[in-house]
Amino acid sequence: MAGISTHVLDAALGRPAGGVAVILTAPDGTVHTGTTDADGRIGDLYTGALAAGTCTVVFATGAYHAATGQEAFFPEVTIAFTADPQRGHHHVPLLLSPYSYTTYRGS
Repeated sequence: MAGISTHVLDAALGRPAGGVAVILTAPDGTVHTGTTDADGRIGDLYTGALAAGTCTVVFATGAYHAATGQEAFFPEVTIAFTADPQRGHHHVPLLLSPYSYTTYRGS
């Protein structure tokens, strides 16, 4: 399966982060948008063949934290990564709290 997906978990509240707006800029410059579902996922942020190069994913964490009544330090989280079409599907998870975040190459 090709493409890009994401999953956002709210570590402070101990649940998936639904309603997070996400903007992806693909290596070819195209922009794709989505919003995490109730399970904190966007399974089809980018579908189809993916060119090699740098992708940027921006998560609107400030708006999410405000909507959940949390004060937060980061108004957005930007993750840049190198897309490699030979590796197939790219999954970019975000583990979020009001004052920190972490990410990794998911599966």
